[in-house]
Order: sequence, then C-alpha cells, then structure tokens
Amino acid sequence: MENLNFEKALNLLKEWVSSESLLKHSLAVAEAMSALAKRFKEDELKWKITGLLHDLDYEKYPEKHPEVAIEILREKGYPEDVILAIWGHFSLERKRESLMAKALFAVDELCGLALATALMRPQGFQDMKPKSLKKKMKDKSFAKGVNREHIRKGIEELGLSEDELFEVVIKALAKIQPKLLGR
Repeated sequence: MENLNFEKALNLLKEWVSSESLLKHSLAVAEAMSALAKRFKEDELKWKITGLLHDLDYEKYPEKHPEVAIEILREKGYPEDVILAIWGHFSLERKRESLMAKALFAVDELCGLALATALMRPQGFQDMKPKSLKKKMKDKSFAKGVNREHIRKGIEELGLSEDELFEVVIKALAKIQPKLLGR
C-alpha cells in the first residue's frame, strides 16, 4: 500500500470496531502518534495511521490480539514497519526496534490515562499539565485498566522525559477534545 490514506484506515477501523470507547482510544493514539512523528520529524500520516489501527482486532479477537490485525493489514498491503509497530505495542516482552514502534508502545496506555483524567476535569485537556498525569500515574485506584509499567517502559524506550512525553500527548489530545470528550 504505497499511498496511505487516513479515511480508508478509519473506515477499516469502523468495520472492525463498534465500541465508542475503543474508537475514541484509537483516535487519541492516532493523534498522539502524529504529534510524536512531527516532534521526531517522521512521517506524520504513517504514524497516525499506525496509531489508529493498533487495536483493530481487539474488540472481536482480544485473545488473538494483535495477530488478527497483522493478518488483515498484511492482506491489505500496509507497510511492514506499520505492522511491526502494531505487533510490538502491547507486550513488555516484545522488542521494539523502530522509533515508530517505541512511540506506539509509549502512548498507547498513556492515552488511556490522559483520557480518563480529562473526563474527570470540567475543562478536559485544556490547561492540563503533565503533573496532573503524574499524580494519576501514582494513584493505582484511578483508571485501574491502564498499565503504568507499560507507560514507564515506553518513556524509557522512547528516550523522552516523562514531562516532555506527557506534554506532547496532552497538547495532541486537546486538539481533538470535542471528538474525544464531546465537549
């Protein structure tokens, strides 16, 4: 698939995902990936599509995630670097070679934490600071499904400071706040 197309990728995602929360999570990860691509001077569209499609099979095949997604994306001709990033995004044991793969691993769980935090704030992502996310990282009873170990390992692999990564993600998600929060 020489020419990546966001609308086609979004349509593919919607064929496989009906959960509103998983769609919002996918959009959040896509936006965070796009922001990191810009930060690292990488291909923003490719990174955004990788973020968008990373959980393509999770709703229908959670026990086979992401193997089914990988099969689908290979059949559709997605680039191998996109596929490898998706393959490595959910497990501490999998080695992530590319910067894109490390970025996806770093922002996947972080977007979940950021979304949960924004939902608790009247202004959502507006005026949110990294310290808000740091505080929520320490509160194990908040957003229990968010794997904090993945966030920490992702920060380490990506090579950004916690504050820098949190700031990039917050700013990215603030840009699409109405899509994510409905406000």
